[in-house]
Amino acid sequence: MQRPGVPLMLFWLLWAHTFAFGGKVNKHKPWIETSYHGMITENMDTVLLDPPLVALDKDAPVPYAGEICAFKIFGQDAPFEAVVLNRTSGEGVLRASSHVDCESQKEYTFIIQAYDCGAGPSGADWKKSHKAVVHIQVNDVNEFSPVFRESLYKASVTEGKIYDSILQVEAWDQDCSPQYSQICNYEIVTAGTPFAIDRNGNIRNTERLSYDKQQSYKIMVSAFDCGQKKTKEDVAVHIEVKPVCKPGWQGWNKRVDYEPGTGSKQLFPKMHLETCGGPLSGVKVMVELQTNHIGKGCDRETYSEKSLQKLCGAASGSTDLLPAPSPSTNWTASLLTDSGRDSDLIYRFDGRQATNVPDHVVPQNLTDQFTIATWMKHGPSPGLRVEKETILCNSDKTEMNRHHYALYVHNCRLVFLLRRDFTQIDTFRPAEFHWKLEQICDKEWHYYVINVEFPAVTLFVDGVTYEPYLVTDDWPIHSSKIDTQLTVGACWQGGVVATSRFTQYFHGSLSGLTIRPGRIETQKVISCLQACKEGLDINSLESLAKDIKFHFNPAQSVLVVEGEDVDSINTAVTKVSYINSRQFPTPGLRRLHITAAVQCFGEETCLSIPDIRAVVVVLAPSEPRITITGSKQHVRPASDLRSPLGVAPFKELRITSTVIKGDAFGRPHRPGVMEVMHNLDYCDVLVIGDELNPERESLEIHHSALLGKHLDATNSTSGISIYGVDSMAHYEQALRQLRYRNWRPATLTERSFRLTCSELNGRYTSNEFNMEVSVLHHTAPVEHVNHMAAPPPYMRPVHHPLMIHTLNSHMSGGAPPAATVVIVVCIAALVVIVVIGIYRIHATHQEGSRDDEDDMKEPEMDWESSALNITVNPMEDMRGPQALGKAVRGEECEEEDEEEDVELVGGMTTAESDKSDEEGEEEEEEEVNKKKQEKPEWDSSCTTY
Repeated sequence: MQRPGVPLMLFWLLWAHTFAFGGKVNKHKPWIETSYHGMITENMDTVLLDPPLVALDKDAPVPYAGEICAFKIFGQDAPFEAVVLNRTSGEGVLRASSHVDCESQKEYTFIIQAYDCGAGPSGADWKKSHKAVVHIQVNDVNEFSPVFRESLYKASVTEGKIYDSILQVEAWDQDCSPQYSQICNYEIVTAGTPFAIDRNGNIRNTERLSYDKQQSYKIMVSAFDCGQKKTKEDVAVHIEVKPVCKPGWQGWNKRVDYEPGTGSKQLFPKMHLETCGGPLSGVKVMVELQTNHIGKGCDRETYSEKSLQKLCGAASGSTDLLPAPSPSTNWTASLLTDSGRDSDLIYRFDGRQATNVPDHVVPQNLTDQFTIATWMKHGPSPGLRVEKETILCNSDKTEMNRHHYALYVHNCRLVFLLRRDFTQIDTFRPAEFHWKLEQICDKEWHYYVINVEFPAVTLFVDGVTYEPYLVTDDWPIHSSKIDTQLTVGACWQGGVVATSRFTQYFHGSLSGLTIRPGRIETQKVISCLQACKEGLDINSLESLAKDIKFHFNPAQSVLVVEGEDVDSINTAVTKVSYINSRQFPTPGLRRLHITAAVQCFGEETCLSIPDIRAVVVVLAPSEPRITITGSKQHVRPASDLRSPLGVAPFKELRITSTVIKGDAFGRPHRPGVMEVMHNLDYCDVLVIGDELNPERESLEIHHSALLGKHLDATNSTSGISIYGVDSMAHYEQALRQLRYRNWRPATLTERSFRLTCSELNGRYTSNEFNMEVSVLHHTAPVEHVNHMAAPPPYMRPVHHPLMIHTLNSHMSGGAPPAATVVIVVCIAALVVIVVIGIYRIHATHQEGSRDDEDDMKEPEMDWESSALNITVNPMEDMRGPQALGKAVRGEECEEEDEEEDVELVGGMTTAESDKSDEEGEEEEEEEVNKKKQEKPEWDSSCTTY
């Protein structure tokens, strides 16, 4: 505290003078400074003032009047109070009366006055000083930590670029002073990141980022205020790395699974073309389905060639020159087959394979109209010296080497040679027809059809017509008596050389080589024969934009989509789908190739869109199990085999097909068996054992059984084959009408047949169903026949367990001997009657056979000469009273009638022996009439039958 100066001393002298000379008490007012400046630290109560708080009074040292009793503060809500420390010296202090917070208020300004103690002890007549202004500044304490303004920061960068600032983080502090409220530093806490941060919170990358290396980063950042206080919680910063905008397709899958039977499936439901925002004037997209590795170029029906022709409505009469090897078509057995092609019958020729077609197979009536068709896959010929590669050749068998007609490849040109025989007109005639096409040497499957309407010859390749670019004329061939040889895979050289041999071998693959004489094939049939069963499709055509244009190639394996707007193109591409209409498609991969061309304004192409490749995986279908059931043995009398209709071995045939299905989600567990309907393409009935002898037996089917169906039949001594793509029900109907006849069955005891059926040319085959036809022969009569001991060999013993049980019960119960005798006699009589009835039925059949053979005897004569006339009815001697005999006879005859309704000769039922036509019914009616005529001879035993 400062000492009083000269003015203060003068003041005291004046005050003393006044008091000494009798002046008034408390004459003067206290005196203080006019202004004060103070400082207080927040959360403390003492204020440091400059100058110190001191009040002076001129009335001093007069008690009370010269003393300072109080300081009063005037100000709104000033949280301070002034306290007098020494009344005599007037010293005081300024304190905080309540909590002082810098963050609430940094400065205070108020008025202070000093009061003396008045004129006496009572404090009356006190005086107050002038008003002084007090300025108080609150000093800050670093009590708060910095806090980030966001809980999470996100940013994205493009790969390969260095940024000055990717993003800025910001923290703040609640402290009031600049020292403690300002953020002086930021720091990246996460170690090993390619990022840095400056004191202003700007984050930058320190190296070029790669999308392939890392697509996103997460770093933690801390902040410090200028008092070096750190944030309590760090903030997370997510930085996403985006690839450089590259024009191309996005959102597509490399693999698409296709389940058979589901119709069409979208290939790219989320795919879109990224053009990086550039202005475009047009986009052209091509989607290609590559199926060259499947069968003959794509998933086609793999039925036999004849079945396919029937299915497509082709005219009959074609000759298959490359059929499947079999006992009757053995000329293809030595050729190489391309296996593993989903039952497609493909022959591969390596330049050393060829075969001669038998003379009885070669069409002999080629006229001015005929058709040659084949599937061919061929590539460029190896070597510098290219020779002719013969597909089909008809040449002289011996002596000479003239080629009458031939189809061959030469220098990737297809040539058809047709040399007509010499006629009355000795002029030049068209002899060679040439086509030069890329398809001939592209190593892909194509379907070639040559329609000959001489002198015009037209080539169809995959259903598209091509006229020959060169036609060469030549003289006709002079007629001769030399036989010709038809060959496949090479040409037969019968003359000129010392030993006949093949020449001009073919290199490639062939399938379905046929000749149809007398008619040419129509465009519709050709398209049907080579049509693919799989391809591309577009769903919801009506939803496409108006500016979208699209078109398919004939096989629907290539789709081209064009448009002006990228969004419209993207919408169209998402609707591209794959479809396979086969019930049992070939499983495996189908490759997809997508290309795009983008056109900008004023330029041809401005963006390069990379091609993409994907695959469609056709899942394996649920394979059907074809099952043939029915009676496996038929016993027939010889007379039935001799009848004009013969017997129907497969009359009770039943063909079913089942598949094993998973649950609704396609999972293999919880399988279920369900019956499915599908087509068959052939059923073969083979003779087991010796082949048929045409002089005494036949296996045939009447043409009427095939009417209204897509079926044909061929037969031989080894069996019969019914073929054609048709339903299992139609095959059942046809096989049930199959007839076996044997007009000399004297030495035959049985005939066995084996039936198998196929779907898709042997891809799915049925079980082998064996059928045995047993023959009943006539047994010569003997004079003394003991029917009880030795029944005829063709009779099935009839047991009556209910009757035997009754008999045993009576015996065990101690029945009277007389009743027992009556029961035994009745049973014996019943057995005799049954035996005689069955024997008579057999005799009736024997009489019919005798009538067919010699017509020498009448039925009555045979019956009278038989041993049955001496049979004694034991009921006449052993039975009891007449009423009891009639009652027993009535019950037993009813049972006998039921047995005769069910049992026929050889133990066969009436259901098994029924005829399937009217003649069979007439024969049965004749047998019934014979029984009715002969019934009186049995009246002594039973009243009715």
